[in-house]
Amino acid sequence: MRRILHSVKRLARIMRRWMLCWPAKQYKSNREGGERMIPKTKVSVVIPFYNCPYVDLAVKSVLAQSYPDIELIVVDDGSTRYMEKLEAYKDNIVYIRKTNGGTASALNMGIKAASGAYFAWLSADDLFHPDKIKRQMEAIRSSGTSFSHTAYYYINELGERFSGVISMPFHNRGDLIETMMSGCPVNGSSVLLDMEIFNKVGRFNEKFLYTQDYDLWLRILPHYEWSYIEEPLLDYRVHKEMGSVIHSEAQNREIALVQSRHQGILTQLLRKERGK
Repeated sequence: MRRILHSVKRLARIMRRWMLCWPAKQYKSNREGGERMIPKTKVSVVIPFYNCPYVDLAVKSVLAQSYPDIELIVVDDGSTRYMEKLEAYKDNIVYIRKTNGGTASALNMGIKAASGAYFAWLSADDLFHPDKIKRQMEAIRSSGTSFSHTAYYYINELGERFSGVISMPFHNRGDLIETMMSGCPVNGSSVLLDMEIFNKVGRFNEKFLYTQDYDLWLRILPHYEWSYIEEPLLDYRVHKEMGSVIHSEAQNREIALVQSRHQGILTQLLRKERGK
């Protein structure tokens, strides 16, 4: 009897751990015309790659995730350098090469090729922490939200952290909307979202070379609730070759364009949220 009881308790512990990796359910018809539940577990991580010397480190950080059901897609956006850094990982990734078209076009190609129910983006110079995907899938499942983002650290060219936790929690949805109208606190590499969102609002706008993420978040915001993890689960690399440094003036012009494009809708959304 004691052995049986011990076995039952052990099985229960295993089932609890397994259920943490079963964040949501979708329904499909079976042959008898009824419905059966199947788990939505797979996460497709897309790394857009263009001449980045850190791309192998980004790939390693995804392959080292504690979450078991991950598909890694690397989209080479017409690189002329550092492609050899991916050779050792070709058996463990989906590798797609395309002509150069910018980050948004690379992300969209990765999304089109993805087979996962969830999408995560990792810039080729950034790093996921080992439990990043697992923690976000748990958060989405427990909160019932479709969009998750996290806190992070700054790292330098050597991978050394030189900041405290970069975190911006929001006390309510109104505060989030108001902040998003004036700037973008959401780090793209920290985001995980349900693929169904793209069917609702579309994919990244390829006309935006530097603010394709900001534009997409503002399109998502009116339709979906977000969850935020204050725990840092990403290392965001700051270096002299990063696009936001080289193209800062063009980026600022795009930010103003994106904000003006969404100003009306977000103003109405904020008024509704504030009860005005």
